[in-house]
Amino acid sequence: MRNRARILLPILATAGVLAAAGCTGSDSPSPQGSQAAGAPASGAPANPDSLPRNETLYTSGAQWGPPPNFNPVREWDHAVGVKGLVYETLFHFDSNTLKLTPWLAESGSWTDDKTYQVKVRSGIKWSDGTPFTAKDVAFTYELGKMETSPYHQLWDWLKSVEAVDDQNVKFTFSTPNYQQWDFNLFQRTILPQHIWSKLSEEDVLNGVNENPVGTGAYKFLSHDQTRVVLQRRDDWWGKTALKMEPKPRYIVDIVNSSNEVAMGLLLQKGMDLSNNFLPGIANLVQGGKFGITTYYPEPPYMLSANTAWLVPNTKKKPMDDAKFRKALATSIDTKKIVEGVYGNLVKASDPTGLLPQWDQFIDKNLTSSAGFSFDKAKAKKMLADAGYKDGDGDGFVENKDGSKISLKLIVPSGWTDWMEAARSIAASAKDAGINITPDFPDFNALVEKRGKGDYDLLVNNERQLSNSPFTYYQYIFQLPVNKVQNTVNFGRYENKKAWDLVNKLDQVKTDDVEGMKTQLSEIEKIFLDELPAIPLWYNGLWSQTSNAVWKNWPSSAGGAPKTPAVTWRNWWELGGFETLTQLQPAAS
Repeated sequence: MRNRARILLPILATAGVLAAAGCTGSDSPSPQGSQAAGAPASGAPANPDSLPRNETLYTSGAQWGPPPNFNPVREWDHAVGVKGLVYETLFHFDSNTLKLTPWLAESGSWTDDKTYQVKVRSGIKWSDGTPFTAKDVAFTYELGKMETSPYHQLWDWLKSVEAVDDQNVKFTFSTPNYQQWDFNLFQRTILPQHIWSKLSEEDVLNGVNENPVGTGAYKFLSHDQTRVVLQRRDDWWGKTALKMEPKPRYIVDIVNSSNEVAMGLLLQKGMDLSNNFLPGIANLVQGGKFGITTYYPEPPYMLSANTAWLVPNTKKKPMDDAKFRKALATSIDTKKIVEGVYGNLVKASDPTGLLPQWDQFIDKNLTSSAGFSFDKAKAKKMLADAGYKDGDGDGFVENKDGSKISLKLIVPSGWTDWMEAARSIAASAKDAGINITPDFPDFNALVEKRGKGDYDLLVNNERQLSNSPFTYYQYIFQLPVNKVQNTVNFGRYENKKAWDLVNKLDQVKTDDVEGMKTQLSEIEKIFLDELPAIPLWYNGLWSQTSNAVWKNWPSSAGGAPKTPAVTWRNWWELGGFETLTQLQPAAS
């Protein structure tokens, strides 16, 4: 299935238009380029560039390098569409109603406090024709017992899983962590037992899975270093059971070479959906003459996808002092980032950092009394009151023992918006007397430093929208702190009371909104008092769409779909797939 490199065609858009958009011209991967497929699916066109344009959706913004694997267990780096288009989950999650939607499961419910019963749909087949049954579900969860499995931790509180018959699965828990379980129900990819039971533990976690067999609406047609091509399965079970079908027969996801290339393709009408950050996109949206749309026709243009925090390493001085962290938060002019760096494509965060979709869970009395906002004079006073003073007259405060404070703020090289945000943070902090220098290591080097705690400050946004703020506070407060922190609590903050409260929240049923609010208020108080991470802005769900070939894209307009238009990993289950079912050919 490996293809040879495709021809690059120059961007046809005028330099003036690109300049107005804040971009420069560049060679771009064109859907009309010449390319040969390696081993396409039986009966499929051999050349992905011969695909009919009016049946093909061109996307970009999820992959920044060649697709490394097609392994759904590797949810952090598999090719676009592996999870969500080829493999599926028991449920989807409606990000508007914050409710689970049955998918491979026909239903699911707690039969008592420690038992959850899933009934899977009948009549579903894997793409090789093998029937899908409850045994596949039980097998998938049993794989979590492998110590290398990314969901091995689930077995700390899952006691057993049993396929009662071909349609019913019983999960028995030692501890009922309701919040985490709902998250698992729409995040865990279900695997075919008849294939994966033959694999070694090494292949389960690290295998490429070159020929995926899934239950999803698409299968891989071809792939190379620059793109993946998916073809719709006309025998997909959801056409009957869900009464829906994705409209594009083919999806071609192009590997990013730059945001400027994505902008050029949109203007050429060679791309339908870009999930890149495109500075200057507002200039193309306003007035509508370029046929490019965003979710909102005015600021912030995008839905909110996640929170960008400034994360202090709480194991280093002076970041180990909550008073210093709060003064630092007060010194940052977030408005300058929102307006100057992003051109109002993002919104400033609430002091808690909880996403707008979770607004009902924010204790407004707390944020009013204990929240923070930019105030340079107040930040200076807070530093002085906490014992941080400029003893040598160089304009920067020192530690309480008189030693110099010289902090580095790291963000990945090439992430231009974050690089500019880091410069803005450093400039604001300097005005308050805090010495911060932006530093831009390459991404892999940053990940290593972050995991080992070898840094002072960094920007991070690795908690997306989910079914519950539990996942947000799990990221902030999870204990224990390990020698290497790969996924959560990069700030190495230790507060047993806070972590105990997060675990208590986990045991509140997800339909008990008032119980969740009560628990969250206690957690939010600790967060605002301690600021182990400093919320800055809501990162946008970058989504720019062209109406040249496809229409009826999600938007805030009355009658338009309200699902996200996004190809990012783990977003198909949050409505990204449903968006495909609501598209319409522009010619219709």
